[in-house]
Amino acid sequence: MSDDLAIRPAAASDLPGVLALYAQPGMDDGRVLPLQDAEAIFARFARYPDYTLYVAESDGRIVGTFALLIMDNLGHLGAPSAVIEDVVVDPICQGRGIGAQMMAFAIDRAREKRCYKLVLSSNAKRERAHAFYEQLGFERHGYSFRIVFEEAMA
Repeated sequence: MSDDLAIRPAAASDLPGVLALYAQPGMDDGRVLPLQDAEAIFARFARYPDYTLYVAESDGRIVGTFALLIMDNLGHLGAPSAVIEDVVVDPICQGRGIGAQMMAFAIDRAREKRCYKLVLSSNAKRERAHAFYEQLGFERHGYSFRIVFEEAMA
């Protein structure tokens, strides 16, 4: 991997590369949105006050992506909180520091926005990912609960 890694907000033209990353096993396992649907959802991101899809690009190729949401809060004395979602690095490029650089970037953004916390969730089966996040300073905290709406995934 060259030293020219750039992390930047995604553009609509980046969506084919992002969707290709999401198709990998452990993410969407080959099932991804059609490009037209992804473009419509991406356009809606602009209506969120502080929600950004980022891409990591090297040598003109998208090698990683994540989304970062900064949420305003009434609790915690009005301090915002940050959520990282959909973290993916191209399998060919894993182990080269791209994920660490993306997370450092997200941490910096959360600090700049004066967030009181930054959170992410990870599937309980992904022990390598958990070790990676812990190595970066994330700590296991509390429990994550969910309701999966299968009809939304159909």
